[in-house]
Amino acid sequence: MTSVWRGLRRRILTPSTSATRLDVRGFHEKDAASKELLETIGRTFLTGFSHAAEARTTAEAEVGLERVAMRFRGFAYEGAAMGFAIRDALPFSRGDNVSRFLAGRGHWHRYMAYVGIGWAMARLPRARWSRIVPTDPVLRWLALDGYGFHQAYFHTRRYVHEHYQHDRFPWPADGPRRYASRVLDQGVGRALWFVCGTAPDLVVRTIETFPRHRWPDLYSGAGLAATYAGGADESELRFLWDAAGECRPQLAQGSAFAAAARMRADLVVPHNEVATQVFCGMSAVEAARLSDGNRPDAPVPGDEPAYEVWRRRIANEFVSIGRC
Repeated sequence: MTSVWRGLRRRILTPSTSATRLDVRGFHEKDAASKELLETIGRTFLTGFSHAAEARTTAEAEVGLERVAMRFRGFAYEGAAMGFAIRDALPFSRGDNVSRFLAGRGHWHRYMAYVGIGWAMARLPRARWSRIVPTDPVLRWLALDGYGFHQAYFHTRRYVHEHYQHDRFPWPADGPRRYASRVLDQGVGRALWFVCGTAPDLVVRTIETFPRHRWPDLYSGAGLAATYAGGADESELRFLWDAAGECRPQLAQGSAFAAAARMRADLVVPHNEVATQVFCGMSAVEAARLSDGNRPDAPVPGDEPAYEVWRRRIANEFVSIGRC
């Protein structure tokens, strides 16, 4: 009966794979290879989610997650984090799945896991958020990145084409709430890489329909997605770099974040190297070190979140070395 219940739980909780098809979403199809890439990422995310939904323990889920190909494994861990967060929010749950997940192999995928928690927040009533929101004072903002991605991916008309922006997002309670909309935009920027089918020219045209003050965060998200997910060749990436103009420091910062996430999980693949060379002017290893080396290791003065201090330090590094 236990295995039957776990299988039923997986079927009930796991979204349909049809939701990740580009034609269902109405996303741009650049070519067959990019279409296959983006749909494989979506399927892999749901594979990770289903492992979390069905597993008896987080360690059991890790067995399946570790079998996923290197290029896509981070997306599986992201989906698993969403699945465990959903389970933690359910009535009668012990509420410790995410913490156990992050104490295991999920520790090396912490960046992606926090983004996955943001997906869960987007699917759960706000009254349940207190059971799943991350507590890391710096990385917790990645949950809002995940929330923003989810909304742009599934509510594309409102968040992308109509440029909807939250005025005062209700989390984190200790604020600053005015900053939340910026992190949401970073997630929207990541989603644009999918919405636009990995076509940099369309990404640029879409960003330019938004108010100009939102461009830096959108480019940051696009740089992260272009580096982490791939799907564009060197000439296309150089087009994105050239078009970013004054937002190149943010584009490079997003790319460095992606390199750090890949490096931390030992999942660096060739397209990551191409992207960091174009956006950061350095290898993925060097970009990851630059990112990690600028992370605040103590509380920062003032009311600006340490997460934003971190992002700005990285962007400024690229300016100071003459990259931007």
